Amino acid sequence: MKVAIVTGASAGIGRATAIALSKAGWSILLTARNEANLEETRQLCETPENCLPIAGDVTNEDFVKTLFERTAEHFGRLDLLFNNAGVSAPQVPIEELSLETFKSVMEVNVTGPFLCTREAVRVFKKQSPQGGRIINNGSISAHTPRPFSVPYTASKHAISGLTKCTSLDGRSYGIACTQIDIGNAQTALTRGKMDSIRQPDGRYIAEATFDVQHVASTIAHIASLPNDVTMLEVNIMATQAPFVGRG
Repeated sequence: MKVAIVTGASAGIGRATAIALSKAGWSILLTARNEANLEETRQLCETPENCLPIAGDVTNEDFVKTLFERTAEHFGRLDLLFNNAGVSAPQVPIEELSLETFKSVMEVNVTGPFLCTREAVRVFKKQSPQGGRIINNGSISAHTPRPFSVPYTASKHAISGLTKCTSLDGRSYGIACTQIDIGNAQTALTRGKMDSIRQPDGRYIAEATFDVQHVASTIAHIASLPNDVTMLEVNIMATQAPFVGRG
């Protein structure tokens, strides 16, 4: 039995990934803030009886520690962490950006993955057989930003650093780390929002999207690899998305 923790599992990419992992035979600890939506995700999984939903805030250190303790107690080990929980902010010029907004994005998108990574590494090093895999939800914004996206873009560049450091520091312990950079996956959360997106030249255009199931199946494939194989960076996006050159 392989065991995964999926953060942000109540909807979107997190929910689709949990379902894909369940179909592949994984047992999963599902976490997000909304308990009812987590239970809905659990019911959608192939084997709901092998899924444990625990609602909470991944920016809370005590909660994250408890989350990993519960995983070890309930399932006996941990093989995969998918750091997926994240938020964005309204697109505004930096001079109009409040410190509160900037901090709130960094808390969820950087502090949360840091705390979860730290606790996962502790488990990976202690368990037998040693090792495990972490997949971080980056973004194509980790490479090329949208206009007026300082908090989100800065947070995703930080995830690139976290991914590389985790891969470097973990390799002696059988710990692999991947960053998956997703561009325009269609989910219930993004549906309709891609119909009018600001471009660097000031235009607003509809951008191409693609089925989130392709993200989920990619993550399930990466998760299936042995820990002595690392896919450090993976890009998956709509072919017609304006990313290369951002236009």
